[in-house]
Amino acid sequence: MRGVRGVHGGGVAGGRGGGTGRAAARRAAGAAALAAVLAALGSGCDKPAAHGGTHAERSADPVSGEHATERPSAATWAKWGLKPMRPAPPPPVVKPLKLPAKSARVFSNVPTKDRVVFVTIDDGQEKDPRFVEMLRDLKVPVSMFLTDQSILNDYGYFKPIRDLGDHVQNHTLTHPQMTTLGLEGQRQQICGDQKVLTRHYGTAPILFRPPFGSWNSLTQQAAASCGVHGIVLWKASMQIHDMQYDDPGKKLYPGDVLLAHFRGPDALKGESMTRMFAHMLKHIRSRGFAVARLEDYVQPPPVPADGRRVRLRPGPRGR
Repeated sequence: MRGVRGVHGGGVAGGRGGGTGRAAARRAAGAAALAAVLAALGSGCDKPAAHGGTHAERSADPVSGEHATERPSAATWAKWGLKPMRPAPPPPVVKPLKLPAKSARVFSNVPTKDRVVFVTIDDGQEKDPRFVEMLRDLKVPVSMFLTDQSILNDYGYFKPIRDLGDHVQNHTLTHPQMTTLGLEGQRQQICGDQKVLTRHYGTAPILFRPPFGSWNSLTQQAAASCGVHGIVLWKASMQIHDMQYDDPGKKLYPGDVLLAHFRGPDALKGESMTRMFAHMLKHIRSRGFAVARLEDYVQPPPVPADGRRVRLRPGPRGR
């Protein structure tokens, strides 16, 4: 009897070891089936998954939850004079800071064990296009607390930053000292900015930064009546090259809120905003922290005081 040819072209001799040609054929068929299974398994490792990318490409990093291919490269960090920063962990499923429905919670730190800090940037005077490029390159999340008086000459500048997943929050119409105003005056400042920011950026802010960090109980009442339920202060602020700390030991702690400003060379003694921001990131990195998105750790009330539900603009995947 003629031998049966295997799938890879190797012949199996009939009658070997006293077996019949039929037995040899069965052995060859079994070998062929096994080879086909192994080939399918092997090729499956190289085929794109149904939603794009191989398994290795789609696997979330165990530390950051981000795709490794989406992180900035060392060369990208070097473009801005920086070394790579540690990535932030995935956003918590249960947000640790919950905002009340009928008042406004004042905070400068979020209760978390994650080794993260939150970068907030105020006002909006400086509109450096290179800063937008820097945020796009480095994927460092920020929260923008914008004052209408500072941004009305170019509302459009902040939209590309918003489109990166960074939230626009409230910082009054004209940047007054809030404690010098009565309840109605504070309401006009907060509600007025709320309307402007919602109209231009599509999402109602849920957080408020009082100018100069000055607030009182009327500020809480006014903010809540405008649909804003968190008043955000800070633990450290960026100057030009150095951080100014509340902590006497000049330390950062998990969950600290940090302050910076949209400022340019006139206010920064010749430094650009991108250089100021790079110095800030160096300080954060040197203390072993990652930068996370503040809104990922804050839970707004399900139904604000005005009865309308608040929607947060989601960040792009991997940010």
